[in-house]
Amino acid sequence: MLGLVKKIFGDQNEREVKRLQRTVDEINAMESKFTGLSDEALRAKTEEFKARLEKGETLDQLLPDAFATVREASKRTLGMRHFDVQLMGGMALHEGKIAEMRTGEGKTLVGTLPVYLNALLGKGVHVVTVNGYLAQRDSEIMGKVYEFLGLTVGCNLHGLSHDEKQAAYACDITYGTNNEFGFDYLRDNMVLYKEQMVQRPLYYAIIDEVDSILVDEARTPLIISGQAAKSTELYFAADRFVGKLKEEEDFTIDIKVKSVMLTEAGVEKAEKAFHIENLFDHANVLLNHHIQQALKANFIMKRDVDYVVQEDEVVIVDEFTGRLMAGRRYSDGLHQAIEAKEQLKVQNESMTLATITFQNYFRMYRKLAGMTGTAKTEEEEFKRIYGLEVIQVPTNRTMIRKDIADVVYKTENGKFKAVVEEIVQRHAKNQPVLVGTISIENSEKLSDMLMRKGISHKVLNAKFHAEEAEIISRAGQAGAVTIATNMAGRGTDILLGDGVADLGGLHIVGTERHESRRIDNQLRGRAGRQGDPGSSQFYLSLEDELMRRFGSENIMGMMDRLGLDDDQPIESRMISRAIESAQKRVEGNNFDVRKVVLQYDDVMNQQREVIYKQRRDILGSENIRQEVMDMIKPVIERIVEAHCAEDIPEEWDLQAIVDYANATFLEEGSLTVGEIERKEKEDIVEYIFNKVVAAYDVKEEQLGAETMREFEKVVVLRAVDSKWMDHIDAMDQLRQGIHLRAYGGTDPLREYQFEGFEMFKEMIEHIQEEVAKYIMKARVENNLERQEVAKGQTSTTSGGGEAQEKRPVKREERVGRNDACPCGSGKKYKQCHGK
Repeated sequence: MLGLVKKIFGDQNEREVKRLQRTVDEINAMESKFTGLSDEALRAKTEEFKARLEKGETLDQLLPDAFATVREASKRTLGMRHFDVQLMGGMALHEGKIAEMRTGEGKTLVGTLPVYLNALLGKGVHVVTVNGYLAQRDSEIMGKVYEFLGLTVGCNLHGLSHDEKQAAYACDITYGTNNEFGFDYLRDNMVLYKEQMVQRPLYYAIIDEVDSILVDEARTPLIISGQAAKSTELYFAADRFVGKLKEEEDFTIDIKVKSVMLTEAGVEKAEKAFHIENLFDHANVLLNHHIQQALKANFIMKRDVDYVVQEDEVVIVDEFTGRLMAGRRYSDGLHQAIEAKEQLKVQNESMTLATITFQNYFRMYRKLAGMTGTAKTEEEEFKRIYGLEVIQVPTNRTMIRKDIADVVYKTENGKFKAVVEEIVQRHAKNQPVLVGTISIENSEKLSDMLMRKGISHKVLNAKFHAEEAEIISRAGQAGAVTIATNMAGRGTDILLGDGVADLGGLHIVGTERHESRRIDNQLRGRAGRQGDPGSSQFYLSLEDELMRRFGSENIMGMMDRLGLDDDQPIESRMISRAIESAQKRVEGNNFDVRKVVLQYDDVMNQQREVIYKQRRDILGSENIRQEVMDMIKPVIERIVEAHCAEDIPEEWDLQAIVDYANATFLEEGSLTVGEIERKEKEDIVEYIFNKVVAAYDVKEEQLGAETMREFEKVVVLRAVDSKWMDHIDAMDQLRQGIHLRAYGGTDPLREYQFEGFEMFKEMIEHIQEEVAKYIMKARVENNLERQEVAKGQTSTTSGGGEAQEKRPVKREERVGRNDACPCGSGKKYKQCHGK
């Protein structure tokens, strides 16, 4: 059927290639003109292009001239001329697509074309690679082309100083790893001054090995963790203190808005108990917060009503349904305050300061593109998640590699014995062999077997990128035997040694099928580059994980009936097709899981964007007084609405409003019930707000405008950062327990979206309340400065006792076979998407 459709409508990829070919012809037609230019005239093209852009030309209009310029510059600096298919790949990347190009087709050189063209805008182009070695290598080699044409090149590596990173990002083109770009984004949204940010707005990124980064690592959240400035002992100290207070004398309770406020007498007792001068001093924000939460835990939150204690854990009770909300925790330190009240172990507060997945980081670029040798099998995922189309770029020369049918053995031992025999035979005639394994353990097992046979070989396991790239580049030399895990040496071209082509080229041996066809194709693609001869074959056993998962019992029974022993293989295209079908099912399941993970992460991502935008606006503004006022007014509106909910003014609790206003915004006694009696609700809000503005003006006059502006930023940044950190923790707890809701017949994702939104609204309200209180009540010291709410851990001790710089944590979300399926079905992973 598919063949018939192709006949009638033509193949979409073929049409795309023909379209790109027309532009290639245009570029080729001007090659002689560019060859005749002097170096100075060629360099001058960069300024000419920038001028044309300023006059209104588009990058698309510039493309033929720009690509011709880069091709000529590459010939002069690197001695490398772009093939026609490389020009096509460059066009696909410029259009924001994925260029699938076979191994050995020169993807690194392809990148120079769209990178140069897009760098002309001066917005910064990021070239993303899988490891630091490749980033440094490519920036140095390809950098010669850019620098020849007058552009600047930076390399963003781990361990650079702040100034070095700023310089790297300020360049026209910046190379770096996916980890480093992601972590820098997170760090930038934790800085206290805008001058400390290193990244510019994210414009255009080209991802090398795009399948590895956007698919294989898609579920890997980048996490910056640190030591929160909160002590569990402070919760117990605050709990002991509030236990000695008396209602009405030391604090008042407002049940309607679930708040407890210290009276003047209560504040004095706190200052005496904790040996401080002023509880509302900005230096005592943390202590004041703990006391407030201890008051709420003791006098508002009721055991067996709001929460229950089960197995030494505080479990929240849903106020509407009465059901237990497993996995959910109160945010803002309230949960820990309740734990202290109940004399339970206080769980450590959130250590996560910032987090983002690669999926959501890379979707922030205005334009995204990628290159890899294997993308077509994941085309649907690239399209649906990232909006990226895949174009298969033809090879420069016809591919003649022989892909031999898989052979299947009964046991793993039988398989490895056969692999070793195959290596011995090919090694005897000096043909190079590259063996791919899916684990370090199997690499070492195979290495031991080859050592016993006296076969000299190299073992790589994707740990030492620079050394491995050097070794893998020599894997095509006569007599070379190289064992590598699938990722080892990725991104490095394997050139055939003298006379190797006559021996059949490089032979690839796969020792196990990966659950993704794409990874198998990457291994095969190491041989047969640029029209070279080569061959590949996979050796499987019925004990392999993929075979066990997909019906190896039937084949095992057939082998037993035929009387085949461990050393006799079955070589069958039918088995190869069955395995490929199994792989397709696994790929589909994995895509579903990644899609669900993204749907959950999108909830957090929307919230992250709101908070980070607010933060950037604060850092970039000279004066945020209006923003502060916009935070104070909703606090007044909420308290008035809570106590004037009914339309009968006689039932309004004006005293509670007055108590709250005096305790939160104004001096004791500044507002009286008489002042707001016989007013409408809106008028009460306006009256109190005007009093607050007047008090604010007085405070600003006393401090001076400049000090007040900095004080506003200190208060707002601290409130945003501390509440956001608590919120990340609360959302994480909610996410971990939400799948249990499926047992109640509800959709866990919808529950997570709804509850996550409610928690976010609650967090915004907490930010507003904290800003309102401290901006009005805190005493400003002369040495006012912005402070981080938590310190990241910067060093650790390795086994040798030597202090090493510690990277931010990169945590992989691995789903165990018996874990709940991330899709939220309520089933175990192995019974759902893990089938």
